[in-house]
Amino acid sequence: MTNPVMTLVPVMAFLALLLAVGFIANRSLRKSEDFERDYFIANRSLGGVVLAMTLVATYGSVSSFVSGPGVAWNLGFGWVAFAAPQIITGFLLLGVVGKKLAVLARRTDSLTIIDILRERYGSNTLSIIFSAVLLIFFTAMVVGQFMGGAQIFAAITGLDYKLGLVLFAAVTVIYTSSGFRAVVWTDAVCAVLMLTGMVTLGYTILEDGGGLSSIMQTLSAADLTANGVSRHLLPDAGGLLPWSLLFSSWLLVGFCTVGLPQSLVRCLSYKSTRDLSRAMVVATVICGALMIGMTLLGVLARGVILEKPASGTDAVIPLLIVNHMHPLLAGITIIGPLAATMSTVSSLLIAASSTVVRDLYEKSFGKNPADISHDASKKISVTITLLLGAVSILLAMYPQSIVVWVNLFAFGGLESAFLWPVVLGFFWPRMNACGAMAGVFGGLGLYTLAMATGFHFYHFHNIVIGTAAGLLFSVIGSYFGTPTPRSVKAVFFPHKI
Repeated sequence: MTNPVMTLVPVMAFLALLLAVGFIANRSLRKSEDFERDYFIANRSLGGVVLAMTLVATYGSVSSFVSGPGVAWNLGFGWVAFAAPQIITGFLLLGVVGKKLAVLARRTDSLTIIDILRERYGSNTLSIIFSAVLLIFFTAMVVGQFMGGAQIFAAITGLDYKLGLVLFAAVTVIYTSSGFRAVVWTDAVCAVLMLTGMVTLGYTILEDGGGLSSIMQTLSAADLTANGVSRHLLPDAGGLLPWSLLFSSWLLVGFCTVGLPQSLVRCLSYKSTRDLSRAMVVATVICGALMIGMTLLGVLARGVILEKPASGTDAVIPLLIVNHMHPLLAGITIIGPLAATMSTVSSLLIAASSTVVRDLYEKSFGKNPADISHDASKKISVTITLLLGAVSILLAMYPQSIVVWVNLFAFGGLESAFLWPVVLGFFWPRMNACGAMAGVFGGLGLYTLAMATGFHFYHFHNIVIGTAAGLLFSVIGSYFGTPTPRSVKAVFFPHKI
């Protein structure tokens, strides 16, 4: 690439667009009669398409554009099979808990997931534990996203890593401070641009690889197994992807995503059941196209980049963009991973801010929301969002290895902590605070221990240990402690009273 300025033109236009969307959302926020409801869940006003887009954009991340395709380049179609469960995430989340959460949020006047869990279990201690887990893992994930986005930005534009980090991270933090409405609107924009980036990348791979037939011939001749078949064409990648690990993917990026709080909060924000049904269909189509599409492009990239990059497989996509695209087209394509990064970060930041303000400051430490003026509530919420963003930028500026390590297992950690308190709590009347507490400590504790020690049970991902232990401890714990009060059952299980 010889003209980084031309590459920056579409990127700067993209950043300006996001700031403009944030400005418009902020003007709408000023007119709100209920600041917190508008700031944290957009006053429950999302339509079906916007709900689907924000869900997909939140779930997609920089790894969807960089690390995932890089691994697919190395392992072949087996990694596409590993990524396949992601197709069901939107449909599963909205179908299983979408309507239940929306109804419960309105009954209990809840604005966050922890808000609802507090009403369900009646435990201030448990709510503080949930809040701490969420903040720790969210911060790690935000830092990881900032680092990944800044690295690909620097690799493609030639700009300094820190300059790129400050540029796009600051834009993300600024528009996120305009509230949930700004987040979901920009998520919708980002989802479209993520798809655009995937299409331009796919065109380049097919063009420079000599067409699909030529690429498949290259794949078929590479890394042959003892049977004379390329491991890139085998579902287990010639033994590099054990079947137990492939099974684990149905938990890690499939069924267990029902427990991700940054996705669950989307279920509190839509207008009607009709919007929920529409979002289930749209999210499934878009998520499938994006997640499977990018992974598939990573496999096909083997037809263009024949040798493993010296800096690792994460460099496959950046090298494709830098060496095989016109500068202007490269600028359009880089928006894809940047959009994925920024949409994920904004969703995490607004959810973390709501946890600090709503779940800790107001609920856990007894500050009555009725005693907080509109201006004070706005100042506190915006300040917390900006502060969390600033801390994450600083950590990404001088990354520590422990932060990177925590980011790698944060996804599974959130699932291990939240899955069973959410699923059992909303569908099993016997589940109580003791069971939820036991599930969190048992599931998250064993998952963290297994990840820290490098222990693996028959090549299963440790999410299997986390969720299995969480379920066991939750069920056992629910037979101890105080049973669920009748007043709580009347709200959460009215048909069983």
